[in-house]
Amino acid sequence: MRIDKYLKVTRIIKRRTVANEACGQGRVLLNGKPAKPGAAVSAGDVIEIVFGDTPRRYRVKEVADHVPKGDVKNLYEEL
Repeated sequence: MRIDKYLKVTRIIKRRTVANEACGQGRVLLNGKPAKPGAAVSAGDVIEIVFGDTPRRYRVKEVADHVPKGDVKNLYEEL
C-alpha cells in the first residue's frame, strides 16, 4: 500500500492530500529515508513524521485497505 494512503487509513494524518504534501516536502521518513507519496509500506516498517518540533515514530504492524475507527490502533504502534 502507498504510504500516503496508509497514513490516511490509519488516521495518523486526516487527509490523503495532506499526507501526500508531507511526503513531498520530506517530512515523512520510511525506515530512515525520505519517502515519496507512492512508497510501499509493509509490516515491520518504521515511519517517522516531523510536524513542527516533535518527530513521531510508528512501527507498522499490519496493512489493511479499510478499517473501522475503533480498530485503527491494531495497525501500528507508536514508538
